[in-house]
Amino acid sequence: WLKENVSQDENMSEEALLFILKEVEQQRKLLLEVTRKIRALSKSEKYNSRMALLRTIPGIGFITAITFLTELEDIHRFGNMDHLAGYIGLVPNRHSSGSKENVGEMTFRGQKLLKSCLIESAWFAARLDPAMNLCFNQSCK
Repeated sequence: WLKENVSQDENMSEEALLFILKEVEQQRKLLLEVTRKIRALSKSEKYNSRMALLRTIPGIGFITAITFLTELEDIHRFGNMDHLAGYIGLVPNRHSSGSKENVGEMTFRGQKLLKSCLIESAWFAARLDPAMNLCFNQSCK
């Protein structure tokens, strides 16, 4: 619709706008192609059952599930949940000197993509799931 409404009077503006529109169309086609490939990957034998299991967790959607499966690859490589939390970056900063130990906020190290996906999923679950909302509200007190 936008192509048809471009003014014929301003030739340079028209060319620039048409160039931008062409670029947007190419980006949309690329996004569609990538989305199709990700959906096909999620339905593959390697990921299908684990995708279904992850999506039963409140707050975990398609994007978060496939991101975790592809970024973590083999979860058994982590000795325990603490190692996994450390890899993702969901552990506090610790500073110690002598007998004094300071525990700070969450570390900035770790897999930023996985950490942000998990944090957003937690917010989503806390908003939509009544039990998680109750736990969240109690932990905030």
